[in-house]
Amino acid sequence: QVQLVESGGGLVQAGGSLRLSCVASGSISGINVMGWYRQAPGKQRELVAVISSIGLANYGDSVKGRFTISRDTAKNTVYLRMNSLKSEDTAVYYCNVFVLSQSYWGQGIQVTVSS
Repeated sequence: QVQLVESGGGLVQAGGSLRLSCVASGSISGINVMGWYRQAPGKQRELVAVISSIGLANYGDSVKGRFTISRDTAKNTVYLRMNSLKSEDTAVYYCNVFVLSQSYWGQGIQVTVSS
């Protein structure tokens, strides 16, 4: 079993910043891609950013240039630094990791951006 614990969400004003963290634990030998997705009310879950085991990152178009994903391999943790937040960034953010070929999801954390 793999457990993912997310933290760092909350309420922020437009233009502000937040940093999300996700710690993976349990049977995580072979962990490779780690990332973040989000889902706003009434919308489908979408890619925010993912990062490979060697540090290659990929971002959703709507967050490019504003968000930065990083990971600490020793701590099995993935971070998402979110700058210049907009009201449209309001969503539940989900951590996702791949361990070998199996995908695991966190419980989600709310990010609310007030305009």
